[in-house]
Amino acid sequence: MTLTVIILIACTLMGGLSINLIPGMKQNLRLPLIFAGSYLFAITIIHIIPELFSISRNPSTIGLYVLIGFFMQQFLEYFSSGVEHGHVHTNKAVSVSGRFSIIIALMIHSLLEGTLLTHDSPFHEKHESYSLLLGIVLHKMPAAFALMATMQGLGKRAIYLLILFSLASPLGMILGDFVLLSEDAVLVVFAIVCGSFLHISTTIFVEASPEHHFGLNKILISLLGAVLAILVEFMV
Repeated sequence: MTLTVIILIACTLMGGLSINLIPGMKQNLRLPLIFAGSYLFAITIIHIIPELFSISRNPSTIGLYVLIGFFMQQFLEYFSSGVEHGHVHTNKAVSVSGRFSIIIALMIHSLLEGTLLTHDSPFHEKHESYSLLLGIVLHKMPAAFALMATMQGLGKRAIYLLILFSLASPLGMILGDFVLLSEDAVLVVFAIVCGSFLHISTTIFVEASPEHHFGLNKILISLLGAVLAILVEFMV
């Protein structure tokens, strides 16, 4: 657990702080986002969904909660303005209340996704769920970058928001370990997160091709993300 917490925090901080370390990254975020979105979509399809439905005693109900998670994420993005899938806003365009809404929505999403990594999660039965950890990391790094880009005008206060964001998923994981939920309740939470991942990953694809033109480089990057998910899932 300790190593997972360190990885989650360190990678999120790296993603956010890279805005000052990698010149021009804001203009070149699209391909890394496509890679992360493809990986997240693939791992949701080949890992989370099959295990959810194989464990559940009532697959139809689980499907309903996946759908709820999908639209819940859409609702959260009304407040976060899409920062969780790398959508960058200029500081001038975001009000004080808007910044507050963004960080609260991001925290809720991150707390929920962190529960997938709990020690007693059914997704740990086959292996230690490195594929899920990598998916969350790949998703959080560009989200942290977008958060810092959006909050840049806040100066040092933006760092505090980044630190808060980096702690959210580990906190969700820890709470998942210590809050005693029934197996049915745990599956409901995981189904909601599954729907959330489906929304985020598919939204990345839509935003990456605003004119419905998905060029060869984007196709190759998305295939690379999916292939990596398959390799990590079945070979690691």
